[in-house]
Amino acid sequence: MYKISWWRVNFGDNEIGKISESVKRECFSQGPVTEEFERGVSAMLNVPYVAATTSGSMALLMSLMAAGIGPGDKVIVPNRTWIASAHAVLMAGAEVTFIDVETERPVMDVTQLEKIIQPATKAIMPVHMNGRAVNMKEINTIADKHGLIVIEDAAQAFCSKHNNVSLGTESFAGCFSMSMGKLLSTGQGGFVVTKDTDTYNKLRMLRTHGLNDIINVKYTSRGFNFKFTDIAASIGVVGLEHMPGRIERVKAIYKKYETALSEFPFLKLIPVDTEHGELPIYVEVLCAERDKLIKFLADRGIQARPTHPNLNTAAYFKDNNIYPNSELFAQQELVLPCGPDQPMENVERLIEALKDYS
Repeated sequence: MYKISWWRVNFGDNEIGKISESVKRECFSQGPVTEEFERGVSAMLNVPYVAATTSGSMALLMSLMAAGIGPGDKVIVPNRTWIASAHAVLMAGAEVTFIDVETERPVMDVTQLEKIIQPATKAIMPVHMNGRAVNMKEINTIADKHGLIVIEDAAQAFCSKHNNVSLGTESFAGCFSMSMGKLLSTGQGGFVVTKDTDTYNKLRMLRTHGLNDIINVKYTSRGFNFKFTDIAASIGVVGLEHMPGRIERVKAIYKKYETALSEFPFLKLIPVDTEHGELPIYVEVLCAERDKLIKFLADRGIQARPTHPNLNTAAYFKDNNIYPNSELFAQQELVLPCGPDQPMENVERLIEALKDYS
């Protein structure tokens, strides 16, 4: 076991109390507590409609289904993202088209977008990795020009903003995750946000086998059981109350790293624009000696996490194209200990270890 883990977020007595309250009210499956949670998210993101579901991955799949994406369609996805983004497209029966990322940030390089749009392209899926805003104004302009749907993967961007607008709220649908490695966590879970009434109604029916009324049943459209639970929503309701403190905490941790890492030429902080509202839930750096540094820290009980490989390396995508910007991040990127409940002394110990390494 590591003495210092790469991520820390805790549940406590408040979450236990809310779960207990829900159990006493016999609120177990998706019901009034889920609705309470959805209203809280709606207010926090200033978006009218929220549909909670089982995971961020399911939020993506539901959004693709609501958009009518299926066999014969292509969806553009950045090569640097968690595999869920691309798997959701496959699960919808569509095909993934990869696009490279920017040189300085691992987010979709919008300047390459129009070059790869094909007749079968039906949607664009920008991913706001670690709260970094993709250029949504440009993406929406291109999408409008070509008649494409935009679905935002904001799994790592809850409460992150650009120009005072919440990421995930500037498209057909925005998809969020509540897995353990997120600021707002319910263990597992996710939700979709949208400003469109018809889209919301489709999402709501999709998650309940296509039904509008589960008492007076009429089979009118396809769907599945993508419902959330009031037990998990209980944790989410308390998590929303904790968000202001968690936001300030991760910003403070990022700031401490930002100041300290300037001393270490072997590390390069991958920037997050906190001055304009982007929220760094992780502290990501580039290191040419990544494996060596990870082992050095592990020997001292400190966990640093290498980031995932490029998506096109999965053999089942059969994509042999070259993505030079993605390759740099794939080879050198890692995450330093962080998270809203990471003790600041752990960050200080990591910084001291980096001094020893240097």
